[in-house]
Amino acid sequence: MTLVHQDLAAGVATITLDSPPNRNALSVRLLGELRERLDWALAEPAARVIVLTATGRVFCSGADIKEQRAADGKPDAPVTASFPEILSLIWESPKPVICRLNGTARAGGLGLVAACDFAVAPVTASFAFTEVRLGVVPAMISVPVLRRLDPRAAAEYFLTGEVFDAARAAEIGLISKAVPEEELDAAVAHYADLLIKGAPEALAITKQLVRQVPAMSFPEGLRQMTTLSAERFTSEEGQEGIAAYMEKRPPTWATR
Repeated sequence: MTLVHQDLAAGVATITLDSPPNRNALSVRLLGELRERLDWALAEPAARVIVLTATGRVFCSGADIKEQRAADGKPDAPVTASFPEILSLIWESPKPVICRLNGTARAGGLGLVAACDFAVAPVTASFAFTEVRLGVVPAMISVPVLRRLDPRAAAEYFLTGEVFDAARAAEIGLISKAVPEEELDAAVAHYADLLIKGAPEALAITKQLVRQVPAMSFPEGLRQMTTLSAERFTSEEGQEGIAAYMEKRPPTWATR
């Protein structure tokens, strides 16, 4: 039985977690298959945008607790073996990644949500960082999550483990948008359609700008970005984009 499926249509690679009996928990097997599907989507030239979603009513419940019991008293937590690599693959992906939350997310599942560039959830979804209630901490997922959340909100929900709704998740920056359940697919398609209009290299570089420029000093930022701006205007993509604009036609990358 396959736990993670892949599909490619109209430039969109869809990766689907499919382990509803355990609420799409991050088992060793699921993580292994997820890594394979991500590698495929990143290497596939026809895939311009990646959508991460799941089946059932739960997007991801976090680590598979049954697998986290240390054997013979040894501190061996299997999820730590591959989860950091998966979070890095999503975060560093040169292709935009949209998280289509089919429902509730908890703990480690919120690491996947935060690592994606966009996240859309139904208004009926709920969220919680439940780690402290199990005597563990939201360690690995804090790396992407704390880059998204308002600091006060991060302290509130990391420390209390309180459940919050999709509207609140959007308000604090965990997700991009909360929509009625029947509008979920349309909202994801809206983002995907917009992203495919962008040039692949330009999108990859712009993803880096969003994360790196705020850490630069103002003078250093201007210096580096002036150089980058000139490089991009003279790049193959830049020249094609300008030509397409002048000729009133779609650029080559915008056709599926």
